[in-house]
Amino acid sequence: MAMGRPRAFDVNGALDRALEVFWRKGYEGASIADLTRAMGINPPSLYAAFGNKEALFRKALQRYVDEKRAFLDEAMAAPTAAEVVARLLRGSADMLADPDHPRGCLTVQGALTCSEGADPIREELACRRADGEAALRRRLERAQADGDLAPGADCAALARYVATIVQGMSVQAAGGATRAELQAVVDTALLAWSAMGGAVRSRRRPSRPAAPSR
Repeated sequence: MAMGRPRAFDVNGALDRALEVFWRKGYEGASIADLTRAMGINPPSLYAAFGNKEALFRKALQRYVDEKRAFLDEAMAAPTAAEVVARLLRGSADMLADPDHPRGCLTVQGALTCSEGADPIREELACRRADGEAALRRRLERAQADGDLAPGADCAALARYVATIVQGMSVQAAGGATRAELQAVVDTALLAWSAMGGAVRSRRRPSRPAAPSR
């Protein structure tokens, strides 16, 4: 039986270059010609190695998520809820404006111009964003159980607040906002977080001793 011809290109390297194209142009904005030109292959090789464009995007998206996982895990491991949020926001601002990569976040930018024909991709990206928000909600619930967040804090709303800030910064970064400008947004967001008062961070006051009986 004849052996198939080995691929004459680096699959992982080609996938990284496809990721860059999707990141810059979004799913629908990236044409097959754009992708094959960046990957250094022809369309038949793309289809043979990755399937169709949707399958290629999903593989590129997973690579993107895997690359960000270490940052997210490190932020979630911070000892307090306030530090978790600060690390997430400051780290996100740095990454979103990183000059070595396309600006913004693939999970946000990739879906901005999706038509009805790309609904599966839009839903996939929405699920990825929801996964991140759910992970933060669970971390805040753990903080609440440990007494780091007040019992009345709405962990789901707080997680959604942080996710909204990050997604908004992604759009701002794609529009040209600098790292300093994004960090100024973070400063304001963290002031708002602190201003949420006792509903956010629980500082238990020591109980006063009972007055002596007369």
